[in-house]
Amino acid sequence: MSVLAALDIEKAYGERVLLAKASLTIDDGERVGVVGRNGAGKSTFARILAGVEPADGGSIALRRGARVAFLAQEPVLDEERSVRATVEEGLEAWLAARERHDEVTARIGAGETTDALLAEQVAAGAEVERLGGWDRSHEVERVIAHLGVGDVIERPTGRLSGGQRRRVALAQVLVGAPDVMILDEPTNHLDADTIDWLERYLAEEFRGAVLFVTHDRWLLDRIADRTVEVDRGSIYPYDGGYAAYLEAKAERLAIAERTEKNRQNFLRTELEWLRRQPKARGTKQKARIERAEAAKAAGPAREEGRVELSAEVTDAGRSVLDVRGLDLSLGERRLVKGLDLAMTTGERLGVLGPNGAGKTTLLRAILAATAGEGAGPAGKSAAGGDLGGSLSYRGAIVLGRRVRVGYLDQERAALDGDLSVFDCVARAVPSVDKERVDPRSYLERFMFDTHAQRKKVAALSGGERARLALARLLASAANLLLLDEPSNDLDTDTLSALEDFLSSYEGSLLVVTHDRYLLDRVTTGILCFEGDGRVTRYAGAYQAYSAARAREAEEKKATKSAAPKAAAKVDRPKPAGLSKNEQRELDGIMDKIDEAEQTAAAIESELGDPALYAAGADPTKAAAVQARLDEARAKAAKLTARWEELEAKKAG
Repeated sequence: MSVLAALDIEKAYGERVLLAKASLTIDDGERVGVVGRNGAGKSTFARILAGVEPADGGSIALRRGARVAFLAQEPVLDEERSVRATVEEGLEAWLAARERHDEVTARIGAGETTDALLAEQVAAGAEVERLGGWDRSHEVERVIAHLGVGDVIERPTGRLSGGQRRRVALAQVLVGAPDVMILDEPTNHLDADTIDWLERYLAEEFRGAVLFVTHDRWLLDRIADRTVEVDRGSIYPYDGGYAAYLEAKAERLAIAERTEKNRQNFLRTELEWLRRQPKARGTKQKARIERAEAAKAAGPAREEGRVELSAEVTDAGRSVLDVRGLDLSLGERRLVKGLDLAMTTGERLGVLGPNGAGKTTLLRAILAATAGEGAGPAGKSAAGGDLGGSLSYRGAIVLGRRVRVGYLDQERAALDGDLSVFDCVARAVPSVDKERVDPRSYLERFMFDTHAQRKKVAALSGGERARLALARLLASAANLLLLDEPSNDLDTDTLSALEDFLSSYEGSLLVVTHDRYLLDRVTTGILCFEGDGRVTRYAGAYQAYSAARAREAEEKKATKSAAPKAAAKVDRPKPAGLSKNEQRELDGIMDKIDEAEQTAAAIESELGDPALYAAGADPTKAAAVQARLDEARAKAAKLTARWEELEAKKAG
């Protein structure tokens, strides 16, 4: 049963047509993902469906009594209200239903028992149930905690960062339990763990319909029943998530290509006939001429442009980055404690962790080392410094002598808003290759035509600024890229082009991102900020990291459950001291531990080899190497546990 239907929606800004006869029906409980190029009209379509922006034509039909909640990319909140009060606004409908039920119940209890009043009580109770049940008082705290704003719950929204404001607005929508939830880029400013929670919430807990505009391909694959593409004013629905959408779209384009070939063949035949100048007196001849003219006027479908990312990379040598004993601090708070990190050429590390954990600060500290004086053959280095505000770092950061660092910041702050697009990159372009590529043709690879190149940077959209920042970055011939949320504001086509480039990039890469799809396609290892200053390196891409974290959680759970049994065993009297065989075992066990750890380290290096994840590589090989690594680590852990047991027994 449909809950919302849009019929022949039209929307234009001046001569630019965004939507032309666009229609879509959303069924109750359905999950619909919306994709499309930047500027195609995805957000406009979402706003029209939510009723916050009028259409130029067409109609929106909403099921009687159904409620719609909308999350905008840039939500507007009352800056004086606290986070708690703002989120509680989402419970307004539930509170009204609950109060109405309580009021009617009180009247009945006072002796007013008409049939109409009893029916009203039943209706109010049904509405409370539909809106989430009788006890939702805990819902606000639960959702706020999961979205990572529990520590600012009493703070006015006007004192929050942009990312925190979006999470508060998302919490308000989620607790409202509407019939239709329309979300515009819901995963923006969320870390990977929070996105995992949101994914489970939408798939398992929320009972209404969801329409979400997103570039998060992983989210699309996990929860979308249908994927809708907005393209040149039209709406193209496809069953399934992102992978199914790609397959179906490829088939649609192939059909369009065959149709165009048939049109061209028809035109050639008809034009030949027209050149013979037949006398157009008969009805059939006139109809044939009209068909030919109509086919000619139709013209071919416009070819889709595609971003072409390429860069010339200078040789960095084997050692790229060596970090030893790094401490990152925000005032008195230690973000990172004693981090050791070594990177070699070709390694591509993804950086994960909660917001505010220090991921961006790590990139800034490494960037600060490029300003070092260079310690001879060791290359540029830094031993500490001030990163602005109350951020500082201590420890050794050594870059290889031939390392050239390229940095992409989250806010794209390096772009000068007063310059034109052309001037912004013109000086950097000559370093792209030895033939001095023309800046105009270089910018065309990034979808900036002649008209767009004359625009001021300040007038660009978020997606255009992101593409321009990439153009500047890749013109630097850097061999170590530091990318901070590179997927922000990029559409799925540009993201795909970026992933193709990064997966074959010959330099090294540190990328801070919540985009799990990008991480799984591009990285050879994960650097995870786990809280309390701990940073752990995991071999393999995102799925290998996720599996490793799941195993660690299971091991911790098993250890906790086994603890009482171990304690019970300690209570039993045991003879002190070691037997001769145990002493002999203890004497040789350290060599066995060293050997096991060296074997594990060798396998871990093998798992970090970029060739293992290259395009066309056998995916089972990585899984086999991961299995060997798990076995080697388990052996080392078992030997270490045995050594501790023997030492404890020896001590009596």
